[in-house]
Amino acid sequence: MKITDLLSKATIDIKVTASSKEDVIKKAVALIAKSGAITDVETYEKGVFKREEESTTGIGEGIAIPHCKSEVVSKPALAAMVIKDGVDYASLDGEPVQLLFLIAAPNTEDNVHLDVLARLSNLLMNEDFKNNLLAAKSKEAFLKVIDEAEGEKLEEAKKENGPEFPRLLAVTACPTGIAHTYMAEQALKDKAKEMGISIKVETNGSGGIKNAITAEEIDHAEGVIIAADAAVDVDRFAGKRVVRVAVAKGIHEPERLIKEALDPSTPIFKAGEERKVARSEGKESVAHQIYRHLMNGVSHMLPFVIGGGILIALAFLIDTIAGNAGSAAFGSVNPVAAWFKNIGGYAFGFMVWVLAGFIAHSITHQNKGALAVGMVGGYIATTTNFNILASIQGENYALSASAGFLGGIVAGFAAGYIVIGLNKLFSFLPKSLESLKATLIVPVLGTLCIGLTMYLVNTPLIYVNIGFSNMLNWLAEHNLTILLCALLGAMMAIDMGGPINKAAYVFAVGSLASASASGYMIMAAVMAGGMVPPLGIAISAHLFPQKYSKAQRRDAYVNYVMGASFITEGAIPFAASDPWRVILSSVVGSAVAGLFSGLFGCQLLAPHGGVFVLATIQPSGWTILLYLLAIVIGSFVTAFMLGLLKKDAENPELGKWKGIHFPWKK
Repeated sequence: MKITDLLSKATIDIKVTASSKEDVIKKAVALIAKSGAITDVETYEKGVFKREEESTTGIGEGIAIPHCKSEVVSKPALAAMVIKDGVDYASLDGEPVQLLFLIAAPNTEDNVHLDVLARLSNLLMNEDFKNNLLAAKSKEAFLKVIDEAEGEKLEEAKKENGPEFPRLLAVTACPTGIAHTYMAEQALKDKAKEMGISIKVETNGSGGIKNAITAEEIDHAEGVIIAADAAVDVDRFAGKRVVRVAVAKGIHEPERLIKEALDPSTPIFKAGEERKVARSEGKESVAHQIYRHLMNGVSHMLPFVIGGGILIALAFLIDTIAGNAGSAAFGSVNPVAAWFKNIGGYAFGFMVWVLAGFIAHSITHQNKGALAVGMVGGYIATTTNFNILASIQGENYALSASAGFLGGIVAGFAAGYIVIGLNKLFSFLPKSLESLKATLIVPVLGTLCIGLTMYLVNTPLIYVNIGFSNMLNWLAEHNLTILLCALLGAMMAIDMGGPINKAAYVFAVGSLASASASGYMIMAAVMAGGMVPPLGIAISAHLFPQKYSKAQRRDAYVNYVMGASFITEGAIPFAASDPWRVILSSVVGSAVAGLFSGLFGCQLLAPHGGVFVLATIQPSGWTILLYLLAIVIGSFVTAFMLGLLKKDAENPELGKWKGIHFPWKK
């Protein structure tokens, strides 16, 4: 459905005057009512205002796109207004709104309003398109501007995705499947378009596989780029030139990857021989292989950790509210709290099993037998080894000693290489018995081998875990946990979602599993450190707008949401364009946030969530505000360092507000 199919002259007004945001919305609702698509105007108007309460639809650059999906909308409709003198709309950039589109969508599963919203937003990014709409002398001219611009977009899409198959295919994936996945996708698509090369990019994100590549497209493709730090199905690209790199390379070096994937000298990939996949950075190091397999386990583990961890944290919150904070059974005293803790505990209990299973899954190129063997090893790692209880001092250890998180990592790698070894050992079997190997030999012998392996390694790993617990206690007793909090906070900002960031996060999750005050403090510091880089950049763009171009400021403001949601990757585009200034400022700010979080004794019981899990901060009461203060202090440290270190943008296109200027700087 085209935008112009939803608009009519009756729902367009190019001469609007309005005194306030409320006034302009009411006029827009009255305008869209002329479409005949609203069966109850008052209810629809309430829905529009309710949506505004969630967050402003003033997207900046003088544009607002309010919208409402409601039962009282009988069919999709659109209203458009030009407010020549502008109106204060509480927009993201604080600028008055001159151009407003109101979307009415029926309450159906097809989400028409999101489709229209996406296409409108895409068109409005073009400055000429926006100016032409503002300059339209009549409703007919207004419609014509939209029709022509949308027609051009459709033609571009037709050229990109028309009957011819794309020359190049790509797959992007990162451990969490959030930011890096889609940033790499966009970078590859933008560069391919600039180079005049057709490309299709499949994303393996947190919401599953999107834009999946078909077998027919693979047959016609000239080359393939795999920009991934998580396991993807590579064997389907057998017989093609394949370039495999870390997801960060997809973001920062798209042109080089595209050229290499289409280069006739790039080796042809053979199924099951991933070591022969061409890599832009040369032969993959052992360290990166280990990291990639580990991150595949972590990415599949995270939903269990986050879901279970937050439910357990809610159990503690409920018991706190019920006045049971000092109880020995804290988190399980109140029946509702106990219910939450049980469910969260079930989910959290899968963590190590899934981690081990998907490490093995990655090592064996997604062998299902390895997944089973790895999960069995992970389960063994989480069970108590009764053979050594007599030699462990203390009743608490005797009740809970296990190889735990570290044992799961060992089990995953052991299972992967056990399955590879079994497949090689029985490679002499004829093809007619191949299915027997997969369904009987590998599962049976693999499970037996991982059982024997874990029997041997569980005991030393249990002592390592006990040592880790003792270390946390020792740090707490000597007031050194605070320094560790600062260090881990800094690590979260060094590569913003890369190996160092993930190492700090995995360490924090392991500490969280120890269920100690020190472990909870470490988790709090890591989340604070991860929130600071995007928040610091967003604040800096407000305080020092002269340091950023107009487009950079628009992107920077989105980082308020990214930072608040604990998505450190929002800072990556800024770090890529100005590495040492942005990374240095972010590392210092994150270290400060981690330090203050530790100084304030903040404990976080949830492994993710940003501001949405602040209520679970312990001890309850003022600690939540102190934790927020730690994040704010760190973010402003980053913002002011950026203001000091960054050079002024060549063309910032500023309005009246020129930002803070330091007297000793030109």
